[in-house]
Amino acid sequence: MSDIQAAKPQTETTPLRRQPVQQRSAKRVEQMLDASAQLIDELGYDALTTTLIAKRAGVAVGSLYQFFPDKRAVVQALTQRNLERFVSSVSETLNQLAPEHWWDVVDSILDIYLDMHREVPGFSKVHFGDVVDRQLLDETRDNNAVIVDALTDVLSARISSPPDDIRFALTIANETADALLKLAFRRDPRGDERIVAEAKSVVKGYLASKFGEA
Repeated sequence: MSDIQAAKPQTETTPLRRQPVQQRSAKRVEQMLDASAQLIDELGYDALTTTLIAKRAGVAVGSLYQFFPDKRAVVQALTQRNLERFVSSVSETLNQLAPEHWWDVVDSILDIYLDMHREVPGFSKVHFGDVVDRQLLDETRDNNAVIVDALTDVLSARISSPPDDIRFALTIANETADALLKLAFRRDPRGDERIVAEAKSVVKGYLASKFGEA
């Protein structure tokens, strides 16, 4: 089986007023996103302001407004960046593991999500955007649908089933895992290991029932 190319999630909207063309401008935008992530960790989304983001990033507020109309747009761009990193990590990890069973696939995807929750600044507060807006990633689909579509693109190369069937099964699996992982992080800021293990078991069993273990 050929390697999977890292898929870039398809979104219909962009939070940027204009795309940075020069490398210096692109670096400035990344600084703004990094600053917003740090501030979200420290203060939460509600207390976040464009003034605080600009100050932390070391840029003028006017420079921020050249690229973003408001703080929501900054966080939307941050969330899109996190999703791209998530999907890229899933692709790379699956290529390295060459998993033979569904439980390897599930473990890899959930472990990547858990690592991001624990290590990526701001991620534990906004995840993939539902705290801000259920359609933050794409105004035509809810955030979970964007994630499922991206994972469907990645996994279709490994599963001999119609993409619509894969998408439907991943939708059920994703919603189930999402609910259980939220419970795990309510119980423990690092994620209750017993609940995480149960989440993996439940999702593995469901996907195995749809596509088989091998």
